[in-house]
Amino acid sequence: MFLGTHSPRLDDKGRLALPAKFRPDLEGGLVICKGQERCLYVFPTAQFATFTQGLADAPITDARARHYGRTLFASASNEIPDAQGRITVPPPLRSYAGLSKDCVVIGANNRVEIWDAQAWQQWSEQADEAFAQVAEEVLPGIF
Repeated sequence: MFLGTHSPRLDDKGRLALPAKFRPDLEGGLVICKGQERCLYVFPTAQFATFTQGLADAPITDARARHYGRTLFASASNEIPDAQGRITVPPPLRSYAGLSKDCVVIGANNRVEIWDAQAWQQWSEQADEAFAQVAEEVLPGIF
């Protein structure tokens, strides 16, 4: 499980140092791809396969699954962190997420998300207010 918020910097070569506590789960390989809200998703390779199994099982006639799969898989990049725990974020993914030098890396349960620091701040401010106001179950039977 990935938890917490971290603030690494993107270097001039497009490399990002993964938080030290995330590295053991990602050192064997990972997939980085487009995520929702213009962030990037980072999955351990095996978790990416689990995440995308539903797309593989969807009928080819399902237009929404085809479109989502195309976008997801076309953007995906297999990476192996270097000895310093850095990954290279491909230029098209940096552009999609609007990444500049200052980034935010968050743990999001089964994945890691990479955000531009300013985009994360804006999203987080709005989400925090909505979270504070939740007065009913988000997922019935869970909480």
